[in-house]
Amino acid sequence: MARVTVEDCIEKIPNRFRLVLLAAHRARNITAGSQLQVDRDNDKNPVVALREIADDRLDLGNLSESLISGLQRVLPHDDDEDRARPAEGTPEAAPVALPMPELDESAMLKALQSDRDGPQDGRL
Repeated sequence: MARVTVEDCIEKIPNRFRLVLLAAHRARNITAGSQLQVDRDNDKNPVVALREIADDRLDLGNLSESLISGLQRVLPHDDDEDRARPAEGTPEAAPVALPMPELDESAMLKALQSDRDGPQDGRL
């Protein structure tokens, strides 16, 4: 592929906002030393990331999970499960799974900007 276009990538990831997030995350991974899935051909990291997406060289599910886990502030721990267990002799309550709200592009953009800018009250 001599030149990558947005149309090539939109076939793989129809949401342009998600495409930009995943391509930027992949470009950061390449900068950090991740192995390339296509030849560089004197291209910069964002172009290489888009070429990898257009050529179906990446597992988009794993890339998406990596992006999400990188943005999480609190990571789940195994010892949290021990604390959640009921004490001996008490009836067990079934764990309740709360639904994750679906964020639209504007809500996701606000969340990313607030993460970048820090707290609004001036504390670090």
